[in-house]
Amino acid sequence: MTTYQEFIQQNEDRDGVRFSWNLWPSSRLEATRLVVPVSCLFTPLKERPDLPPVQYEPVMCGRANCKAVLNPLCQVDFRAKIWACNFCFQRNPFPPSYAGISDVNQPAELMPQFSTIEYVVQRGPVAPLIFLYVVDTCLEEEDLQALRESLQMSLSLLPPNALVGLITFGRMVQVHELSCEGIAKSYVFRGTKELSSKQIQEMLGLMKPAVSGQQGRPAAPQDPSATCRFLQPVHRVDMNLTDLLGELQRDPWPVPQGKRPLRSTGVALSVAVGLLEGAFPNTGARVMLFTGGPPTQGPGMVVGDELKTPIRSWHDIQKDNARHLKKSSKYYDTLANRTAVNGHSIDIYACALDQTGLLEMKCLSNLTGGHIVMGDSFNTSLFKQTFQRVFSKDYSGEFRMAFGGTMEVKTSRELKVCGAIGPCVSLGAKGPSVSENEMGVGGTSQWKVCSLNPSTTLAMFFEVVSQHNAPVPQGGRGAIQFVTQYQHSSTQRRIRVTTVARNWADAQSQIQHIESSFDQEASAVIMARLGVFRAESEEGPDVLRWLDRQLIRLCQKFGQFNKDDPTSFKLSESLSLYPQFMFHLRRSPFLQVFNNSPDESSYYRHHFVRQDLTQSLIMVQPMLYSYSFHGPPEPVLLDSSSILPDRILLMDTFFQLVIYHGETIAQWRKAGYQEMAEYENFKQLLQAPLDDAQEILQTRFPMPRYVDTEHGGSQARFLLSKVNPSQTHNNSNGWTQEPGAPILTDDVSLQVFMDHLKKLAVSSST
Repeated sequence: MTTYQEFIQQNEDRDGVRFSWNLWPSSRLEATRLVVPVSCLFTPLKERPDLPPVQYEPVMCGRANCKAVLNPLCQVDFRAKIWACNFCFQRNPFPPSYAGISDVNQPAELMPQFSTIEYVVQRGPVAPLIFLYVVDTCLEEEDLQALRESLQMSLSLLPPNALVGLITFGRMVQVHELSCEGIAKSYVFRGTKELSSKQIQEMLGLMKPAVSGQQGRPAAPQDPSATCRFLQPVHRVDMNLTDLLGELQRDPWPVPQGKRPLRSTGVALSVAVGLLEGAFPNTGARVMLFTGGPPTQGPGMVVGDELKTPIRSWHDIQKDNARHLKKSSKYYDTLANRTAVNGHSIDIYACALDQTGLLEMKCLSNLTGGHIVMGDSFNTSLFKQTFQRVFSKDYSGEFRMAFGGTMEVKTSRELKVCGAIGPCVSLGAKGPSVSENEMGVGGTSQWKVCSLNPSTTLAMFFEVVSQHNAPVPQGGRGAIQFVTQYQHSSTQRRIRVTTVARNWADAQSQIQHIESSFDQEASAVIMARLGVFRAESEEGPDVLRWLDRQLIRLCQKFGQFNKDDPTSFKLSESLSLYPQFMFHLRRSPFLQVFNNSPDESSYYRHHFVRQDLTQSLIMVQPMLYSYSFHGPPEPVLLDSSSILPDRILLMDTFFQLVIYHGETIAQWRKAGYQEMAEYENFKQLLQAPLDDAQEILQTRFPMPRYVDTEHGGSQARFLLSKVNPSQTHNNSNGWTQEPGAPILTDDVSLQVFMDHLKKLAVSSST
């Protein structure tokens, strides 16, 4: 028998699924007593080089309200060529193409190692990939120059048959025609006027009367020549568009002293969405917004053009002083939902030293699966390399991006779906498997995920339905099937089906087994997502109190202790790290807004609710590695006691990579010992963390901010704010020489946090 750790790892590698509990309690009451809900992290497009797609369509259950896909858990009668659906128990005949099957000659979808399988759908029209650049021209000259070069570079990375379009905006919005040779021609929209989708399409000449006899046809581009004036295949307009981008001028309207430039971001996005709605509904498309400041006029404006009125802060929002916040958020929310209906996605690349309105615009990317990249300038390697990585290829030479996805969840009768948290919107599919109890985006068993990549991960929540007096009989298994349909970047339609099952257990007699099936890493990330989801609509302290209550209840349920004796409290190995994750989560930028602008908080939360388990854990509890003369590099505790004078530390928080040189090392480095031949080993020691950091910088998306600092340096704050403050200015006295660096903070340390937790968990009054 493999250990639970191996079992969990195998399932993640094969199916991209991590469950909070790997044995499920057999009744609803027992499931609620476990505190952490029955839930999972699911990565629909997890990269599997060993999983070639099969070139035929899936076989589905014939019952109209089931339509589950044939999978290894189904009962099969090879003689009669019949299979029984493991979700609704209907018996279905195999299609004629399966006539040759037998127990020694099985199709792939019945083999246990293919619990995840991908089908290529042959029918239907092939749609091209579409990239629509929406470019802010109110930038400083050097920023605009850098952005021009990045955009020209990106054209060479697109597949030749992809369609590409360009919209530029400042005070006015210009939609550029790409088909005319030699003459630059564009349609200009006023930046202050709100336009409906229909008006935009009429103005751009996309509304063509339907030819008789074609009314019943699915929506296709009405008149390719009209559409293609604005969206052309790359191979046809490459030269033209490169010249056009090279000649992009700064917005010509003068900006008076003490004013911000007038930026009509809201109208530019509305025109982009309207153009795609009219020309290419239900087709894979990306709107890529490049902006260098906040929207300052028209619908969706975030701040006025007077520089003396600063852009809203958390303080303004709490005091209800942000006058544009509600209106602009609602405007972008409506745009995001319209975009999602057609399966298009919106990326935001915001590079500026001040805020750019990400708080209001975040739903554009959060609901459509688009990227948000935040930097100081378009002229930094952080932006340039991150933007290049958007177009990275997988092992078969295809883009790591999928479009227009829908995900459906089917459950066996004992389970219902409560909801999902991730870059998705509800498709409102009600049904017998949908729970009344909503968590995240609920009330449906189908979601639209407009843009996916191999690390896009959703948290899914389930409810056990069986009543306490009639629990699920022992020995049975609950099953869940995820069906993800999407447009692959090779333009094929594909369906990926993952079917998983877990055993039921009686929580009265088998609580030990259920406890050892707990996946504390997945549970920490799932609870963190719930916390971040709540933080969007609730006050920060309320969310922290809710997380604390859940943690205390979990410790009361599974801790071993004598009443009112905190020293007797013990947690088993399968839960021992969980409180520590919660401690770091409470201090993380996802729940603490102190010291972060509203834009930064939105940016951190955006990435947290879509990354896979490994990256999410790094965000909650950063990794710390130590380099010293005493041995090879090793991971050390994220604690102030790890900060020693003769060590170099490398900290990875996902968003930043910090290299910190201890006091002695920093002095040696200043003295230039690394240049002397006899100190070759010191030179190698300085180089080692740089090499390791380089490896992370090569692959991470978005590229992290790189910080090189030392003891006493101003940027050492990046490290000091993350480590557990086990020594602070309050508790370190001058007499005892404890290793480590005392930290100036009033935050409690992990030790104090654990002491409080034990006291509350064992108390007979709570």
